[in-house]
Amino acid sequence: MSYKPLTKAILPVAGLGTRFLPATKAIPKEMLTVVDKPLIQYIVHEAAEAGITDIILVTHSSKGAIENHFDKHYELETELELRGKQERLEPLQEITPEGVRLVSVRQPEALGLGHAILCAEPVIAENEPFAVLLPDVLMYHSKKGCLAQMVDTYKKVHTSVVALEEVPDDQVEKYGIAAVKGPDLRISELVEKPSQEEAPSNLSVVGRYIFTPRLMQLLKQTRPGAGGEIQLTDAMDKLLEEEVMFGFEFKDGKSYDCGDKLGYLQANVEYALRDAKVGEGFKNYLKELELSE
Repeated sequence: MSYKPLTKAILPVAGLGTRFLPATKAIPKEMLTVVDKPLIQYIVHEAAEAGITDIILVTHSSKGAIENHFDKHYELETELELRGKQERLEPLQEITPEGVRLVSVRQPEALGLGHAILCAEPVIAENEPFAVLLPDVLMYHSKKGCLAQMVDTYKKVHTSVVALEEVPDDQVEKYGIAAVKGPDLRISELVEKPSQEEAPSNLSVVGRYIFTPRLMQLLKQTRPGAGGEIQLTDAMDKLLEEEVMFGFEFKDGKSYDCGDKLGYLQANVEYALRDAKVGEGFKNYLKELELSE
C-alpha cells in the first residue's frame, strides 16, 4: 500500500454526555474542564502535535460552545490587551494551534461511532488516511503525545494503527480487547468486552486510531446493528479481513476515561499535580487534607 501523509483527524463530539447530567444539560461534556482547559482543547493540541492540519468536529446542534471556544473573541482579547493583562491574553491566543483548521459537520442522530465517522466522509478525500480521536479520553505523556507516537509507527507500516493499553486481567470485560501476534503487535482479532477466561490479551483499545481510506468505504457497507447504530468495530473486523492492522502500545504514560466520573476526577487531580502554577500548592493541600482525616 502506498504511503500517504496523515493530515486529517475526526473528533466525534455529538454525544449528549448523559453520564454527567445535570452538568451537561447546557454544557457539552467536551467543554468540561481539566484544571483550566476544556477536554476538547487537550485533544485538539494532541492532534496538532502529531502533524494534523485539518480537524473535523462531528457535532450536534447543542454543541455550539465547542466551535465558539476555538473562534476568536475580539472584544475580550482587545479588553485584556488594553488593560495590559498579557498573562491572561496569551492562553486565549494559544487555544487553536497554529496552522490548524477546524471544520464542523453535523451528526443529526446518535447512530453510533461508525455513523459519526461516516458523517465526516464529505471532507475526507477518497484515497486519504485519517485519524480518529475520542474526545473524552485524555492520553497523558510527559514527552510525546499518543497520536504523535502512532504517526511514527504509521510512517513505517503504511497501514492502520490502533492505540492499545494494558489493563488488569480482572478488568478486561470492561473494554474492547485486541488479540495481537508478534513483537510488532499485528492485530488478528478485536473482541468486545470478553470475560477474563475468553480474553485473548489484556491490551485494551483506548480511543486513538489511524485508518487507511478503506475503513471509510467499509463503514458505508456496514449494516446497522442494535438500536440502528453503525458500529466502528464491525467495520474494523471487515478491514482486518482485507488489510494488515497494527497495534501501538501506549507506554510510559496514562489514559483517563473522562466520560466516567471517577476517571474525570482522577484526571483533574493528576493534571493539577503536574501543573507548574498550582501543582505544589495543590500537593500541599492534599497532604493537609489527608492529615486532617
